[in-house]
Amino acid sequence: MTNDTRLEGLNVLVLGGGSGIGRGAALAYRQAGARVVVVERSAVNAESLAAESDIEVVVGDATDPDVVSESIRKATEGGVALSNVTCCVGVFDHYASLRTLEENEFAAAAQEMWRLNVLSALSAARLAWPALRDARGSLTLTLSESAFHPVGGGVLYGSSKWALRGVVAHLAADFAPEVRVNGVAPGGTSGTSFSGLAALSQDKLSVEAVAGRDERIAKGTLLGSTPTPQDHGSAYVYLADPVGARIITGTVINSDGGRAR
Repeated sequence: MTNDTRLEGLNVLVLGGGSGIGRGAALAYRQAGARVVVVERSAVNAESLAAESDIEVVVGDATDPDVVSESIRKATEGGVALSNVTCCVGVFDHYASLRTLEENEFAAAAQEMWRLNVLSALSAARLAWPALRDARGSLTLTLSESAFHPVGGGVLYGSSKWALRGVVAHLAADFAPEVRVNGVAPGGTSGTSFSGLAALSQDKLSVEAVAGRDERIAKGTLLGSTPTPQDHGSAYVYLADPVGARIITGTVINSDGGRAR
C-alpha cells in the first residue's frame, strides 16, 4: 500500500478488471484513493478481488452493452460523478497465423477478435460519454506493445490493438474538450491469463503455460525485466488524475520496459 492519494474522492469504473493488468489497474486506483467499481465476467476472479480489497465488483460480461450501462448506473448511484472509465477487456489469438488458419476459422476468428477487443471499447465509450462529459472526466483504453511492434501476438490480435491506437487518437478529438482520452500499452506481463478465441479450438491455453515466457519477455526489453500487472498501475493512475494529467489527451503510455529488438 502506498501513500498516494491523488485520486481521493474520484469515482472509477474498470471494465474487465478482475484479473491480470485490469486487476492491477483497479488496485492501483483504489490505493490512490479512488472509489472503484469493477466489471468482471469470472465469478471466481470477482470473488477473489472483492475478498482482498474494498473494490465493488459486478459479475457480468463487460462486452455486453446492457451490463456496461448497468455498471455505469451503479457507479453513479446517488448522483456521484464518474471520473474515469478504464477498458481492460481483451482476448488473445495465441499467435495465430493467416498461413495456417482454415477457411472456416478465419472470418469467425477475425470477427470475434475485433468485436471483443475493439467494438466493445467503442461501445463502452459511447455509453460512458454522458457521465464522463458531465464530470469532465477521462477514458483510458488498454492497448499492447502489439499496437507498435509486430510482437506479442498474431496479426488478428495485433491489428485489433493497432485499431485501438487509432481509437485513442480519434476519440480524443471527438470527445474534446470535455473528456480526455488516453491509453496504456503494456508489454508482455507475468501473472496474466488471456482467454483464447472461441473460434479457434486450439487456442485454449493460458499464455502462462508457455515454458520460459517470462525469461523471453525480459530478454526482449531494454530494462531486462518482466513486468507484473502492478507495474502498469501507475500509468493508469497518472492518466486518470484530473490535476496531474490535466492537459494529457490522445496519448499512449508504453509500459513495456523498452523494446530491445
